[in-house]
Amino acid sequence: MPSPCSLLCRLATLLCVWTLCQAQLDTKPPPGTPIIQLRLAGDKHKHYEGRVEVYYNGEWGTVCDDDFSIHAANVVCRELGYVEAVSWSPSSKYGKGEGRIWLDNVHCSGRERTLSQCESNGFGVSDCKHSEDVGVVCSQRRIPGFKFISTLTNNVESLNVQVEEVRIRAISSQRKRVPLTEGYLEVKDGGKWRQICDLEWTEMNSRVICGMYGFPGEKGYNTKVYKLLAKRRKKNYWGFGVNCTGNEASLHGCKLGHKVELRNNATCEKGLPVVVSCVPGRAFAPSHAQGFSEAYRVEQPLVRLRGGANIGEGRVEVLKNGEWGTVCDDSWNLKAATVVCRELGFGSAKEALAGGKLGQGMGLVHMNEVKCSGFEKSLTECYFNRDALGCSHEEDAAVRCNVPAMGFQNRLRLSGGRNPFEGRVEVLAEKNGSLVWGTVCSDSWGTIEATVVCRQLGLGFANNAFQETWYWSGDVSADDVVMSGVRCSGTEMTLAQCLHHGKHLNCPRGGGRFAAGVSCSETAPDLVLNAQVVEHTTYLEDRPMYILQCANEEHCLSSSAATATTSSYRRLLRFSSQIHNNGLTDFRPRAAHHSWVWHECHRHYHSMEVFTHYDLLSLNGTKVAEGHKASFCLEDTQCEEGIEKRYECANFGQQGITVGCWDTYRHDIDCQWIDVTDVVPGDYIFQVVINPNYEVAESDYTNNIMKCRCRYDGHRIWMYNCHIGGSMSSESEDSSFRGLMNNQLGHR
Repeated sequence: MPSPCSLLCRLATLLCVWTLCQAQLDTKPPPGTPIIQLRLAGDKHKHYEGRVEVYYNGEWGTVCDDDFSIHAANVVCRELGYVEAVSWSPSSKYGKGEGRIWLDNVHCSGRERTLSQCESNGFGVSDCKHSEDVGVVCSQRRIPGFKFISTLTNNVESLNVQVEEVRIRAISSQRKRVPLTEGYLEVKDGGKWRQICDLEWTEMNSRVICGMYGFPGEKGYNTKVYKLLAKRRKKNYWGFGVNCTGNEASLHGCKLGHKVELRNNATCEKGLPVVVSCVPGRAFAPSHAQGFSEAYRVEQPLVRLRGGANIGEGRVEVLKNGEWGTVCDDSWNLKAATVVCRELGFGSAKEALAGGKLGQGMGLVHMNEVKCSGFEKSLTECYFNRDALGCSHEEDAAVRCNVPAMGFQNRLRLSGGRNPFEGRVEVLAEKNGSLVWGTVCSDSWGTIEATVVCRQLGLGFANNAFQETWYWSGDVSADDVVMSGVRCSGTEMTLAQCLHHGKHLNCPRGGGRFAAGVSCSETAPDLVLNAQVVEHTTYLEDRPMYILQCANEEHCLSSSAATATTSSYRRLLRFSSQIHNNGLTDFRPRAAHHSWVWHECHRHYHSMEVFTHYDLLSLNGTKVAEGHKASFCLEDTQCEEGIEKRYECANFGQQGITVGCWDTYRHDIDCQWIDVTDVVPGDYIFQVVINPNYEVAESDYTNNIMKCRCRYDGHRIWMYNCHIGGSMSSESEDSSFRGLMNNQLGHR
């Protein structure tokens, strides 16, 4: 329950925003101020950013970046109906404009009603080139009560749609449907909801609206129902039509249509209010079966998203020749991002991200300088430069898509935490015919389950999973357990889709202090093993038992070593492992510094008792030998250029792996092996799993597994076709183990 003080603070903040917005709305420019109109144009990554263009004297032109400031950017954004500016960009970041450069050396105080009030050299007086065109990024928030006013007597069709809000209003028979896919389209202008006349409405317009609401396509609807309803209802039409090409990411990217003559009941006399009907993606279809099997549905797409914190976002990866690779961000924009989103069953793109913002991928960069029309069914159909080289994973492209409003957040909450990102997990469940809030049993509760909770709430990645929450004073009325036996795969969109006991609860410890809890984070680490290093450093060593006593104490040898004499030898499959952190947060052990375990024999601390699993499997997946590695020293062995090392194990130092760095476990250190003394000659699969118990949350667990094919003839071993889990298509992983390739190695 928020404190009275916090409620007063929020009320005061809202009052200040309202007062500021009213001042903006009521202040008129003084007489004689040149009349202009603004728009944001160019190659955008978000619909609320772009190159600043000014309509003056019957012609569109640009603004030079000389002397431009955040104050001027604020004036631009407010004139366009946004609350404020976030930033501005010089040097034609959004592409070079055309025509006149209307304004140069613009000086604003930030209080001006319109950009034409700011001091400048005067309209058309400039020594700039279009390489100096300025751009702005506005806040997503619209000014409450903002009313669009066109100052153009003609050519209104060159302006973008500028309204406060957009909504689909369902009729009574559709209101309980989730997601809401059909209804009247309404825009909020001047604080009032208004309908749009359908006389000039097109399928392309509907396509854009559906995309905004998280749907990949539009469809027809029963016109008879809406004609009957339109006769009974009072209508309040907006004064403009809408003209979309169909590849815009939102209605704000569309142009205005013709002006509509507002004549009370006679407005749009030959038409009706616009109705939009959308097709949901497969994962969001109301008729689609929910549950555990949904999370495991078998598909082989050509495009996928990886590393995203929330539903509908991630690094873009494409499948080429059976191998997954990334897309370079050169020329990456909203059109290309929208093609990706629609292909994957989401709506249009909210944002086209560049610069590895959602983590760096691995393997090849398959596409560069991608150019899409916006109507392609797959990103693989878009043009791209096949000869462009030089892109690194620091330039990996990513997307954030519009997703349908499913109400997931309404059935789950975090209670008692110090901030909105942590707390006891409470779910809304049916009990005795009514919906009540209750807790989740913490038996078997772990990081994977916490990951689903954070995703469902839109809070990013799991940071920690808690099996005791007595230190968080949750809602006392919600102490009773209403969900138990939860087991998730990690791909579910909601906790309800995970396996659980249903109505037959079983929770011996009960709820209350033992209820499940989570803490979430907007970013996470992502560990990836360098497969080539493993493949190139593998060899066999016969090592005498008398120098393996410490390794035996730490259970790094097979069970037969317990009865081996000190004069006998063990055959060890040795290799180096180089583990990179490609995520957005440092990888840190979950255990606190003071709780690390001291191992006297090797005389070092273990910050994680099991950091990696090493397994030798038969071709049918049966384990024939195994090893493991405790994290006795997680540190930055090397880093990419420009990144400083943070973690060093010496002198009981802090352990971890910095973003952009890697930790190398050399082949010649203890336990960096599999004991293959008892293994018979044959063909095997060699497997390495990092962070196997999910002790530390990561943005992507699919790349924590590395597999190789190996052949052992009793004297030598061949290791080949090493690859990271998820780096190849499922078909390619099955076929990649055919034939010997390289690394014929003897034993030392």
